[in-house]
Amino acid sequence: MNWAFLLLRIAIGLTLLTLLFLSQRFWYRALWRVTSHWGRTWLRAGARSAYVAALLLVILTMAEGLSLGNGRFIPRAPMISVLTGLWFFSALFAYFAVKLVHALERFWRWLRAASTKKTLTLQTAASSAHDTAETVADPSRRYFFRAATAAAGAAPFLGAMYGFAAERLNYQVRRIEIPLPNLPPALDGMQIVQLSDIHLSGYMSRSQVRRAVDMANDLGADLAVVTGDLITGAGDPIADCVDEIRRLRAPLGIWGCNGNHEIYARAEDEAAYLYTQAGMRLLRQENAPITFNGASFNLIGVDYQRERTSRGQRQQILANVESLVRRDMPNILLSHNPNSFHRAAELGIELSLAGHTHGGQIQVEILDHRLSPARFITDYIAGLYHRPLFAPAPRDRSSSAPGSSRTFSPSLFTPQSAALAHLYVNRGLGTVGAPVRLGVPPEISLIVLRRA
Repeated sequence: MNWAFLLLRIAIGLTLLTLLFLSQRFWYRALWRVTSHWGRTWLRAGARSAYVAALLLVILTMAEGLSLGNGRFIPRAPMISVLTGLWFFSALFAYFAVKLVHALERFWRWLRAASTKKTLTLQTAASSAHDTAETVADPSRRYFFRAATAAAGAAPFLGAMYGFAAERLNYQVRRIEIPLPNLPPALDGMQIVQLSDIHLSGYMSRSQVRRAVDMANDLGADLAVVTGDLITGAGDPIADCVDEIRRLRAPLGIWGCNGNHEIYARAEDEAAYLYTQAGMRLLRQENAPITFNGASFNLIGVDYQRERTSRGQRQQILANVESLVRRDMPNILLSHNPNSFHRAAELGIELSLAGHTHGGQIQVEILDHRLSPARFITDYIAGLYHRPLFAPAPRDRSSSAPGSSRTFSPSLFTPQSAALAHLYVNRGLGTVGAPVRLGVPPEISLIVLRRA
């Protein structure tokens, strides 16, 4: 048992629960202060009771969400799930924003007090009384910080509403040309449409999935792939999701792999069965040679690749996949977890297609630096990455970063080692945690293979 890893997970969980508790206590106290000025007792009591009842409902809904459908506390109601995600997301970040403004105000007061104290020590007793009168709190400063507090508290709620109502539904097609080493001329220009992280649930309706499938069909791709996370939890209708993606049209067929949420929902076997029944193929540690225009490529698919065992011990990614890799044709890997890329490159897999990150769902840019929550779990957040083909897989994330300056000994590689392996990380369609996307619109990828 890796106790350090276990304690770290416990500490992170307790920290998140503590922050959620503090944010909810903050807003309850704010409601208490506001309603205390209401003249009628029944109106005050009614508002406070309604808030407490609503809070208990969203707590139960959140607990059910954390159990990923394995526990049932309340009847399934998609709108309640949506409101729960929006409330906890908005309330938490609004709490942070308000506390930041309060901290800045206290810092300002400290600076003013320090400046005043220094001034008083340098002046005469006669003039100090006059100066003290000038240090009375400035009404304009109080007004400024009150306005800043109100704006900081409102901004996350407004941002969440925009991310829910607008950007979450703003499906975008991204066309990417990827040069592959040793690509046969007949495969040059072959198109692959990729969907990922659909998460059909209370946050994602069947009609929204249908719209994404229709947009994908309009691209006229040769091959269609779905790289995992059809649903979010055990209670979500995975059969409905498969019914929608079976409407994808591609001459070379519809292929897929399982994601981590299929594991959480205990639906890996069911997903494979439903794919087969629908005339599609879910690859689970297996490969399939596919011919296009007289040339062949090797399509490999794996279940979600865990980096640690249930006891917290590190384990090999893409174990037992080496035998699936072909040396006589290009290899394309479907692996939900982008962190499998460094091992895939080491095995000589020319192209990996992944999802999992949702691009972070929320991304902000500060001083030309893009900040994303996905950075905590991977160096491969969204888009295209590459590393030397057959390069040894790094032992830690810091040396696997796309911009790593790590050098590779030429003696370790075959003559083909100058070629590059590529990874494309799809930003996904759905959401988890909160039904919000900001700066990371949902994506339908159109990947065009080119000769390197």
